[in-house]
Amino acid sequence: MIRDMPYIAAINEAVYLEMARDEDVLLIGQTVTEEHNEAFERDFGPNRVRVTPISETAEIGVAAGAAIAGKRPVVDCTMAEFLLVAMEQVVNEGNRFHYMSGGQVKVPMVLKAGYGFTAGWAGQHTGSIYGLFMGVPGLKVALPSTPADAKGLMATAIRDDNPVLFLHHFLLLLETGPVPEGEHLVPFGVADVKRPGDDVTLVATGWTVHRALAAAERLAADGIDVEVIDPRTIAPLDIETILVSVAKTGRLVLVDQATRHASVATVIAGEVAEHGFSSLRAPIVQVTAMDSTIAYSETMESFVLPDEDKIVAAVRDVITARAGVA
Repeated sequence: MIRDMPYIAAINEAVYLEMARDEDVLLIGQTVTEEHNEAFERDFGPNRVRVTPISETAEIGVAAGAAIAGKRPVVDCTMAEFLLVAMEQVVNEGNRFHYMSGGQVKVPMVLKAGYGFTAGWAGQHTGSIYGLFMGVPGLKVALPSTPADAKGLMATAIRDDNPVLFLHHFLLLLETGPVPEGEHLVPFGVADVKRPGDDVTLVATGWTVHRALAAAERLAADGIDVEVIDPRTIAPLDIETILVSVAKTGRLVLVDQATRHASVATVIAGEVAEHGFSSLRAPIVQVTAMDSTIAYSETMESFVLPDEDKIVAAVRDVITARAGVA
């Protein structure tokens, strides 16, 4: 059965169902017993739903230890920037145990955090900093764009035997969409072709997927057939699906809310340039945020970020360009 539900509710449903399925799943964080989460404490009790002090180092450190001991903690880190306080545990400890123990130790923990709060929040909580994490050995990174993918990727993350960074976009939290009832798993490393097309491959991540789909519909009115791909996870990253699409279309536009030189787009561009160069009929074009902190001013915020108009312009440019011609 399929129902429409908000993105945030789909994430919570996945966590709840996994806690009901497996008593080793824990929920840890500073706000996990607030009113909107009351069902967790009510149904699973304080031994499995633990409120932590305002210390990301403590909550992530506790989770890593619990995971090594056989539990499956989900840490609600609230905002992605808060992870920066605990980078030692995130990128130098929990992610390395499995490798450094010769595969004997598992660290099944999920770090859940929001990103991209570009709604007048200025510099500190508006970043799209997933590029910092996508190349960290032993750390998987999920970046869902729809409620269904949010539910399915969270369930898969909880069942994974090593650390997963699950990043949800703040501006998507109340967006609704169809979500399967009951168990729903989305595999890691498998991109989703959101819209098939023959003229241009358009790869977008997170919040920008919806901007890309809207741009594709506008372009279709002018006879430009755009294929839109959502990687869904950026570590592992499904390059093969993108290469197959580029082999068909010969053109690639990459859309990413992250800053240009710390983006998923840059990584994908490099992979396609190396492994799919012969398919390209025009230069790869990237539509990203500028290498700038987000300003408080709405006008400046819009100037820095990618949007539907910028995507449309980029696709038109790549349609008229030829490979090797600036």
